[in-house]
Amino acid sequence: MLWGMMARTATRRDLPAVIALLVGEDTVVDPRTVEVDEAYERAFEAVDADERNEMIVLDEGDGTVVGCLQLTYIPGLGRHGQERALIEAVRVRADRRGAGLGRELLTWAIERARARGCTLVQLTSNKRRTEAHRFYGSLGFVRSHDGFKLSL
Repeated sequence: MLWGMMARTATRRDLPAVIALLVGEDTVVDPRTVEVDEAYERAFEAVDADERNEMIVLDEGDGTVVGCLQLTYIPGLGRHGQERALIEAVRVRADRRGAGLGRELLTWAIERARARGCTLVQLTSNKRRTEAHRFYGSLGFVRSHDGFKLSL
């Protein structure tokens, strides 16, 4: 990885830092100020226990988390039964953007999916995140579908 960084599977110890990245999309949130409630605990345990899900963090090498993403492997009949990977919740800490960390993290995740035998990697991104869209395009992602969501 880049500059001593390493991508790795998140542990429970990383949960406050991951939540800080997710809630502090445009600001730096100190993980020590994050409340890890029962809902976050349950969600992390479910992801951690599921062999088709991985919460990945980008660690500076000293346990400091500066990026994250969730990687989900999806079996299906489409694409002749080939497995695909879904990348969600991609974040790099606001004060660390622009240094290539996101590229390293996404490249690592794509290679992990390829090594597993996935033939497609897909992701979604909020329409307002135009910088992220340019970034994903620079990695070779193509806008091929429109996505829809229904809040329940």
